[in-house]
Amino acid sequence: MKILVLGSKGQLGRCLFDQLDDTRHIVVYASRDELDIANTNATNELITAQNPDLVINTAAYTAVDKAESDKEVAYLINNLAVAAIAAACRDNDSLLIHISTDYVFDGTADQPYTETNPTSPNSVYGDSKLKGELSIQESGCNYLIIRTAWVFSQYGNNFLKTMIRLGGERDEVSVVGDQIGCPTYAQDIAKAIVLIISKLNIKDPMTEIYHYSGDQSCSWFDFAQAIFSEANNLTFPIPKIVRSINTAEYATDAPRPKYSVLECSKISADFSVEPSNWQVGIQEALWALKNV
Repeated sequence: MKILVLGSKGQLGRCLFDQLDDTRHIVVYASRDELDIANTNATNELITAQNPDLVINTAAYTAVDKAESDKEVAYLINNLAVAAIAAACRDNDSLLIHISTDYVFDGTADQPYTETNPTSPNSVYGDSKLKGELSIQESGCNYLIIRTAWVFSQYGNNFLKTMIRLGGERDEVSVVGDQIGCPTYAQDIAKAIVLIISKLNIKDPMTEIYHYSGDQSCSWFDFAQAIFSEANNLTFPIPKIVRSINTAEYATDAPRPKYSVLECSKISADFSVEPSNWQVGIQEALWALKNV
């Protein structure tokens, strides 16, 4: 199978490189330096020229707070560019796997969100990602949309790496303790995608949304505690005090979902994909950072 990965130098893109490396697929990687997906003509030309069986789009505008004041760019990348990718996939008979987010929900639920729960984003970032999903659905292409949450790894910018940096800079760190979600190891997302690919008949009609995230819910504070515990075992510097605070004590430009646990049984039933074991993911990511 010929696969085109968009956003290949991002966190998930780099994990896909790791996981696809030992497969027999022909994989073409396009980073932002090689393709700015906001240039819709260039995107169409690349997909047409490569004529892949599968396009995996990991490229996105992910600066949640900045998006509140940078709306035009957020919607350009997360919606209009995605619409162009979907149209090119339709015209070239390529399946599109697109990565979306828990932020399409408002976080007011008290039980895990299923794929069929009503969406109601409360931030520009979440709304731009939802509009990207809708553009894919309206395009007429074959697609799988995978919503995930709280993504971390040894690559890019993410919560785990921020905690490790702060652990080396501060004696005390405050972390929000009243927002609940499921951390997701990006290498596990990449492994899940590779497994899904192996079970697909790539030319069959496919128009599905799936949720994929960690196997246990926790707060950001709990997540930080788990990171620092493992970091201490690996002799990373850690803060002396980790303090739990409320959302009201940590002002951000964009509101965060209070509860964004995703229900992942559908992807497990259809593809035998297991949820991300984020505790093991912490260990693997920190080992990788330790050995850089």
